[in-house]
Amino acid sequence: MRKDGALWALGAMSGTSLDGVDAAMVRTDGLTIEAFGPSAYRPYTPEEQEAIRAALGRWPGDPAVAAAAEVVETAHAELLSRFTGAEVLGFHGQTLAHDPQGRGTHQCGNGALLAQVLDLPTVWDFRTSDVAMGGQGAPLAPFFHFALARHIGATEPLAFLNLGGVGNLTWIDPAAPGPEAEGALLAFDTGPANAPLNDLLRARLGQSHDHDGALAAAGEADEAFVASVLRDPWFDAPPPKSLDRNDFAGLIDRLEMLPDADAAATLAAVAAASVAAGQIHFPAPVSRILVTGGGRLNPVLMAELRRRIPAAIDPVEAVGLNGDMLEAQAFAFLAVRVLRKLATSAPGTTGAPTLVGGGQISRPDP
Repeated sequence: MRKDGALWALGAMSGTSLDGVDAAMVRTDGLTIEAFGPSAYRPYTPEEQEAIRAALGRWPGDPAVAAAAEVVETAHAELLSRFTGAEVLGFHGQTLAHDPQGRGTHQCGNGALLAQVLDLPTVWDFRTSDVAMGGQGAPLAPFFHFALARHIGATEPLAFLNLGGVGNLTWIDPAAPGPEAEGALLAFDTGPANAPLNDLLRARLGQSHDHDGALAAAGEADEAFVASVLRDPWFDAPPPKSLDRNDFAGLIDRLEMLPDADAAATLAAVAAASVAAGQIHFPAPVSRILVTGGGRLNPVLMAELRRRIPAAIDPVEAVGLNGDMLEAQAFAFLAVRVLRKLATSAPGTTGAPTLVGGGQISRPDP
């Protein structure tokens, strides 16, 4: 690889919604996006989801972690083996626990194993070095978001909002000289997003998620409950800040007296209200927020965002991007940055005291 050359990179992401594995290819030099390539999705079976769910909050050495890692590695190998032409793999793994002020961050899945199975150089363990340096280890997509803002021709500050199990925002000034520059980026988790809603549907109705927001659309949000959630000091705390998937897991227990539809509508409102509350941290207002992740497919959640935030709220498809694959593409992009020894996080994205280049590189045996 030439020092300044572009590569076809393959990225894989298994998010906190626990639905499955996304994979996508990007041609990039780690600075700009030259082209987007093919993508694919491999859902987890209910049995696989249960194995991963049983390991949530667990750390290496726990038997449940080994079982979850085997599921994650097998699913990734099955999906990624369908791709051809990739020169490097960016493998995120499955986050099981995230405690940056305590035990650290834990993504299960062995990238060295995948490098051998797929015969492909693999960049993995993206978050550990950032946490070791004093950062939050999350979010990690902001450097990719900066490249996307340039790719779509943005000239004024805007934000990307990812609505996965947890919500996170990236504020971007595309006029900055690069993502490493002071003031170019501010990123942070906003609060619970799809995770409590998915858990509610699973517990009450045996469903994986609120398809098309149908249940929430039939209900009415309890605004007093929403206000009570936002009184948690976490929402006023300035960035950097990040959440574990289960940090707000107790919300569904507090909603036990509400009917199913009202509880779903209330959790959608909580997700949107937490994003709205996050706007106070922006260095400057934005006129547009581009939404990615599964939450953008929930019309009730999108309507709640538009009701609460004085900016245009659009799915990323409005600018020609793929909201199902953005995070997988991000780890393809970051893998190339790691190969080129470029930073993957900065004080404005994770709160690390300096620029950090994360990720281990594992290469297949000759």
